[in-house]
Amino acid sequence: MSATIMFDLDGTLVDSLADLAAATNRMLHDNNVAALPLEQVQQFVGNGLPKLVERVILHCDLSMDRHVDLTRQTLTHYNAGASDKTVVYPGVMQALEQLRDMGCVLGVCTNKPEAPARHVLKAMNLTHYFDAVLGGDSLHTRKPDPAHLKASFAAVNSAGPQLFVGDSEVDAETAQRAQVPFLLFTEGYRKSPVAEIPHTASYGDSAELPTLVTQVLQSLRQKT
Repeated sequence: MSATIMFDLDGTLVDSLADLAAATNRMLHDNNVAALPLEQVQQFVGNGLPKLVERVILHCDLSMDRHVDLTRQTLTHYNAGASDKTVVYPGVMQALEQLRDMGCVLGVCTNKPEAPARHVLKAMNLTHYFDAVLGGDSLHTRKPDPAHLKASFAAVNSAGPQLFVGDSEVDAETAQRAQVPFLLFTEGYRKSPVAEIPHTASYGDSAELPTLVTQVLQSLRQKT
């Protein structure tokens, strides 16, 4: 039972928080600002790197006039070590293998800039699973704008049901606005309780994903 499935990257396929925090804290060090704990940086993740830096600026009482420069500094640090501490979540590779064997077409729709997103996928040996990768700078907009997700689906040019897999409130809003079923990975970077995040189905172990996809697709067929 096949479908076209788009995946968020950070917090869904890979745990990249340590590298994001390292880049953020190197930027702060360059500007004589004390480092932030990992848990604090996690609260700032979502909506892309520029938004992360904006939240850091507000938290650290820096000047918003420096947003562009501090974002550039953070991205430079991140590009230099985007996969140093990043790891693939358990069960992800097996799930992607099974989904491909089921005939599913897979892609990535992430707010991470496209170049580091592709770097992380390559470093984690995930690139070959995906027919398209759209980052937060691939278009003039990004999630939660549904145009980002719709463009990602269009990039693979595949027929059949469409599903989106992510871990956050931003991903849920994107799917809702695009009117696409949303599968929520509960062990990522969400800030709200699972019950408060709109989703079609949820999972905490990526090994469960192929079975969950099959169940969702069967449900969709029964409705048509």
